Amino acid sequence: MNRPDPATDPCSLARGLAEVGDWWSLMIIREAMYGTRRFSDFQQNLGIARNILTDRLNKLVDRDILRKVNAGEHGTRFEYRLTDKGRDLFVVLTALRQWADKWVFENEPPFVLVDRDSGRPVQPVQVLDSGGNPLKLHQVAIAAS
Repeated sequence: MNRPDPATDPCSLARGLAEVGDWWSLMIIREAMYGTRRFSDFQQNLGIARNILTDRLNKLVDRDILRKVNAGEHGTRFEYRLTDKGRDLFVVLTALRQWADKWVFENEPPFVLVDRDSGRPVQPVQVLDSGGNPLKLHQVAIAAS
């Protein structure tokens, strides 16, 4: 069975996954969220091959998740910065991190995401109803918009 074309798939999740890309793309986005901006720093921090990094950075720029900015140091140097679209992935990556902390690391994660001001751990990401109350899977349905 062939995978549906993401450009025509009516599922938001399928289109979102196609937009963000693969494992390396998510790791690059994570690094950008940590403040990494330069090609050499992405390569060093991730241990990724130059050709793969080049390909993924170009795709993320083409999809407006990162933007390529001329840093203007010693000739032409570029930095990669998150766009608003890229920064909006923060919640997605936080939810995935929290899921892995619970199910992969069995509630003993190697790192904890904390509020920079208070130093306290970030609360779990939740799906809320219109009144702000947490919803469980059996409490939601898909409806046409």
